Amino acid sequence: MMRKPVDTGDPDRLYTVTGGRSQADDSFDLVTLVVSECRPTAGMQSEHARILELCRHPTAVVEIAAELKLPITVVRILLGDLLDTGRITARHPPAPRSVTSLPDTALLKEVLHGLRNL
Repeated sequence: MMRKPVDTGDPDRLYTVTGGRSQADDSFDLVTLVVSECRPTAGMQSEHARILELCRHPTAVVEIAAELKLPITVVRILLGDLLDTGRITARHPPAPRSVTSLPDTALLKEVLHGLRNL
């Protein structure tokens, strides 16, 4: 089965969609979950409206980009617009735990030994 290449879009269209902006909002990474806080309204940019429809349930940024067939950078710009106006909320994945917050190896061995003795 032959796969179609991902449509990165016509540069003129992407320029229009983002209003000429090229700097994406850094608060969205690929796995950030986005949730709509309202329904689309009349006169809203079609891409914004589509994002609000897609995100009625938590949806990852990468999924939004795939559904819209737009580059991640463009989607992050559009999400920044919606976040600034309070139309979406973003749920970021938990930060990785630091090595210092992990239990001590000796303690884990004691727990394992205790479990084996049960």
